Parts: sequence; C-alpha cells; structure tokens
Amino acid sequence: MKNNAILTIFKKELARFFKDRRTLIALLMPGLLIYAIYSLMGGAMSDAFMPDEDYKPIVYVAEAPEYLGDILTDALFDVNESKNIDAEKQQIVDGNADVLIIFPENFTENMLAYSPESGMPAPNIEIYYNSSSTNSAMGYQNVVAMLDAFESSMTNKFDINFPVSEDQTFDLATADDMTGMIFSMIMPMLLVMLLFSGCMAVAPESIAGEKERGTIATLLITPTKRSHIAIGKILALSLMALISGASSTLGVVLSLPKLMGGTMEIDGSVYGVTDYAMVALVILSTVLVLITVISIISAYAKTIKEAGTYVTPLMIASMLIGLSGMMGGAAQNPLLYLIPLFNSVQSMIGIFSFEGNLLHVLITVGANIAVTAVGVFVLTRMFNSEKIMFNK
Repeated sequence: MKNNAILTIFKKELARFFKDRRTLIALLMPGLLIYAIYSLMGGAMSDAFMPDEDYKPIVYVAEAPEYLGDILTDALFDVNESKNIDAEKQQIVDGNADVLIIFPENFTENMLAYSPESGMPAPNIEIYYNSSSTNSAMGYQNVVAMLDAFESSMTNKFDINFPVSEDQTFDLATADDMTGMIFSMIMPMLLVMLLFSGCMAVAPESIAGEKERGTIATLLITPTKRSHIAIGKILALSLMALISGASSTLGVVLSLPKLMGGTMEIDGSVYGVTDYAMVALVILSTVLVLITVISIISAYAKTIKEAGTYVTPLMIASMLIGLSGMMGGAAQNPLLYLIPLFNSVQSMIGIFSFEGNLLHVLITVGANIAVTAVGVFVLTRMFNSEKIMFNK
C-alpha cells in the first residue's frame, strides 16, 4: 500500500509535467541553448583573437641593416621599406598596416660596442603596432620573438629546451592530463549550477504553485500519508531535474571543445565506466538534496515568486561552492565529505582529475541520502501543518 501510494504520487507529478509540452520544452531547452550559445561564443572568440592562418602582417622597416633581411622574411611578413614614418603610423591606426620597425642610426656599430659596464644605453629598436587589431598584435609578437632570438644569438652561450628534432617536446603533460585539468576545474561548477537550475524549474511549481492555485488541498485531504506525498513528489521532481540537468550537461560537454577554440584537446572518453558511475551516484544524491531543500522552501512560501526569492541565497551559495573546483585539488579530509553540496563538488573534482576516492564518494552519497531523509521528515511535518499549507 505504501509503495502504491508513493508510485501514484510519482506518476501524478510526471503526468502533470510531461503532458504539458511547454514544461517539457522548458526542461530540454537549456541544453540546446547552452550548446548554441557556447558554440557561438567559441567561434566568435576564435574570430576575434585568432588571426587568419594565411595572413602575412604588413611590416614597414626603417634604417634596417641588410643582414636582418634574413630575419624578417617575406615568408612570414609582407616587408616594405619605410618612406614616411608618420603616414605609416596612421596606416597602422587605420588598420591598413600592422607593424612599423625603426632602427636607430649606426645600429650595428653601437650594438657591437655596447657593454653593460659602460653605463651607456643599449641601442633601442622602436616597434609600433595596434593592439586592438588581431593581425597587428600577432605581427608585433612575431617580430619581437624574432628580434629576441637574434639578440640571444649574438651572445649565445647555452640553450634552454632547444629541440634537436621536430617531434621532441619538453611538456610531458598528456591529452588525458589536459582533459582532467579542464574537467575538474569547470565541470563541478557547471554541474552544480545546471542541476540547481533544473531543480528550480520544477520544485516551486509543484509545491508553491499548487499552494498558490489552491490544488494542494485536494491532495492533502486524501487518505494518503503525508510522508508518502513528500517522497513521491521528491522522487518525481528529482527525475525531472535530472532530465533537465542531463540535457544541459550534454550541451556543455558537446560545446566545450568549440568554446575552447580548439586550443586544447578535450576528450571525455578518457574516463572509464567506473568514473562515470561514481559521477552518476554523486549527481543523483546531489539532486535529491537540492530538490528536498527547494521543496521545503517552496512549501513554506505562499507563491512561486516568493519561493524564488527565498531560494536566491541558496543559489548564490551553490555557485560559490561550485567555484571551489577552481581553487585546487579535492579535499583529503573524509569529514569534509559530510557537508552537503560541498561534498558533491569535491567528489567530482577528485573523479574528473583521475584521483577519485571510492570512500569519499560513498561518504558523499550516504551523507546526501541522510540529509534527504531528514528533509522528507521536515517536509512531511510541513504538509501536516494547516498553518503552513493553507497560509493561515
């Protein structure tokens, strides 16, 4: 009888949401919007900050020694002899040129004669560019890099990380390491925010909304136990919040490579079945906690708008807790995994950084279920209170 009552409430809540196409669209739309927005943002940032691959910066050079012609090669730059410095500066301002290099008089003689002990200033090369132009900024960086390399070659005594072959690299980080770093920093925060948004989309409507419309009275006068009503609502709302969270998470995961602009190799397949199973357990228990807490707040509120106001501080706290993923690795003290929501973030940090601890995950899930049980008890007592449920 108990199971039948909970199942009835569970089905009732699901039917109410899934029969309303507008609600169903509202649950799935965030994922589509996130994918579209993040993809567009990634493309826009790539266009704004990455110059065209085939573009050669237009460079004007004044008083350049002949031997520097091998450095400023036509393969990388469109090199032109400077004829009117003021006019060429204006071209850079207008976006019609990219870089102007002015060598001082007697550059070679002064460079060879220069000594730090002499107290005389070193020959100074002036390089003008436009930092607001991507092409100009790229040209400036390339010119500076080449002149720095030339300067080093004049007094070169030893090299640092000079590759002896094209395939030699000194950065030993693997693609898995990069994926773990990005996921452990970003995904816990995004998952908490998305799950919270999913819970906010369904919980206030189900409880505060029914109070506001007066339909909660019909449900409460039935012979069904109030605890069964609380459990049934929490389970149904959790499922809908998970659907919304899954849609949003999928949108984030699919758009993340585009958001990064292809600068990092991100591959979610580096995680195994065990990792995803642990993440699923953490997410499920987290949703139960969030739904329970928001349901309690919604039961106390008189209207959906009032419930949204009461939940705002919790939303801010959730965002701040989610940001802890950007402040280092997962906590090692098992007692910290007894703190709701914080424990979920720390567990996800550990899993995504390939340092997942099964004990920490089990403590997290156990603590979240315990908090949910206490929340169901509190919600049951609130359902039993006519003062709260009927706004007396």
